[in-house]
Order: sequence, then structure tokens, then C-alpha cells
Amino acid sequence: MEIFHKPNIDFIGLRWYPIGASLLVVTLGLAAIGIKGFNYSIEFTGGSLIQVSFPAGSKTNVDHVRKALEKEHLEAEVQSVEADHPIFILREKSTEDEAAVTTFSDKTMEVLEKAFPDDKPTLDRKDVIGPVVGKDLRRRTLWAIVLSLFGIIIYVAYQFENPIWGIAGVVALFHDVIGVAGLFALLGLQVDLLIVTALLTIAGYSISDTIVIFDRMREKMRTERGLPLDVLINSSMNETLSRTVITVLIVQIVCVVLYVAGGMVLRDFAFAMVVGNILGTYSSIGVAAPLVFEYQVRVGGKKVSSGGQAAAVPTVKIKDGGRRRP
Repeated sequence: MEIFHKPNIDFIGLRWYPIGASLLVVTLGLAAIGIKGFNYSIEFTGGSLIQVSFPAGSKTNVDHVRKALEKEHLEAEVQSVEADHPIFILREKSTEDEAAVTTFSDKTMEVLEKAFPDDKPTLDRKDVIGPVVGKDLRRRTLWAIVLSLFGIIIYVAYQFENPIWGIAGVVALFHDVIGVAGLFALLGLQVDLLIVTALLTIAGYSISDTIVIFDRMREKMRTERGLPLDVLINSSMNETLSRTVITVLIVQIVCVVLYVAGGMVLRDFAFAMVVGNILGTYSSIGVAAPLVFEYQVRVGGKKVSSGGQAAAVPTVKIKDGGRRRP
């Protein structure tokens, strides 16, 4: 299936427009993160946690509990627990001590008993999530992201036997992750473990699209060795354009459905995925391959169709074919 019939877009000739736009996205994203910071969830900051249950047969659900708390201006994260009767876990950012969790639990129980007089709730447990736990989780999360990006560089560099290809791919997905993270900081949306999952998922989709383009470029280096580099990359990107757009459209349909019908718990996750997929597709097409082109022409001495900066055409190392000329 093809959306575009034999497209002939000069991606390399227009490369500075998407690269410039990506630099703007990264700059604004870093500025938003630096100035406003993240609105971390309780997992990262510490706070109070209580578990509340309702009698068997009660029709109380998450939305009922949220509305009851909002009506009394009591802010808390609410999560349902799978059981034969309604059970909910409520979290609140607060000072991490026993007095804070007691105050939070007392207020919450008072509000719920008032809102549901026929289904009297029961306080099952109350706990404190300390700041040390939150700090350690932030550190582990940061390391998870850094190690994931480093692993992607190693994988792509191994597959294409050139670290520049891996670095270009990670630079492109760094743009995607920073763009989404900056938007969350700017809008004050809460960052929890589910959002971290979304960021890593976005990175996975982005590098997957990039590898498809890189693989076509490598194939053409093997089969069309006399082709100038800009023509080769443009051809590879145009040939994979339909596949890239179709893939992102399918993913976007799922993410939009999650955003509309997934409820409050999944809404921010779906929003991150929608924005991240757009940025990921854009960077795969407009950033990753053009960065490889810039390096290969300026440093590697590859030839281009006209106005090239180097006349020499050095050998190119290809994994399954030894050294050949492009």
C-alpha cells in the first residue's frame, strides 16, 4: 500500500529547514524544563498514601471518588485496585511525616463518608512515601533513559558499522524526547512513571523509523554504488516515505482513541504518545539522515550531485560486503 506514488522530494536540499526547526524545539524544550521544571508525581517527590475500600455491591468507581474529592478541593491521585469490591489507592504530595499522612487520611475519609453515606468507606491502610525513595527513583529513571539511549547508539553503530549513524539516530530521538518533556513542563502536566514509559516508547518508535531509512540507504550503497550521496539519501527517504507515514497514522489512531476513551489515568500518556509520534516521524525524515549526509560530506569526503565539498570518493565499510565504493 502506498500513500505517495513515486514521490520525489528533495529532503537533502531542504535539510536546513527541519534541522533549524528541530534546534528550536530542543531549545524551547530545554528552556521550559529549566525555567518551570517538572510537575513530578508522588512517586518522585514523596508524600502520603492511603487505601480505601467500599462494601461489596457498591457501584462507586474512580470517577465518583475523584469528583467527590474535587468538590471539596482535596487534591489527590486516585487509582482503582482490581478486586471483588471497590478498592482505591489515593496519593497526595505533602510533607513526608506521620502527621501529614494522618491529616490527609482524616480529611479524605471525612469527604468520602459525606459523599457516599449509603456506602460507608473503610480505611485499609495509610503509608508515607519518603523523599529518599522519590529521589532514588528519579535517579534510577534518569539512568534508565541514559542507558537506553547509549544502548541504541551501540546497536545502530554495530548494525551499520559506523558510530555516526547511531549518534545521528540518537540526536533525532533526543529531539523527540526533549520536545515532549518540554511540553509537559510548559503545560504543568504531571510526570509519573507512566509518562517515563511513554518517553521510552517514543524513543523506540523514532529509532525504528530511522533504522528503516538507514537500512534502505545501506542497501543502495551496495546496489547503486555510483550514486551521489544526496541522490542516494533522497531516493531512500522517498521510497520509505509511504511506509513511515502509514505506520505513524496507525499508531496515532490508537493513541487518539486512548486519549478520548482511556480515562484520566491514560490521558496524559496518550497525549505524550500523540505528540511524540509526530515529532518522531518528523525527526526520522528531516533530521537523522540529513545529519549523516552532513558528516559524510564534510568529514568523510563523499561526493554529491553538484556543489560538493569534496571530490574524493572513499571506500565505505558495509557489514556484509567488505569495503566497497558508494
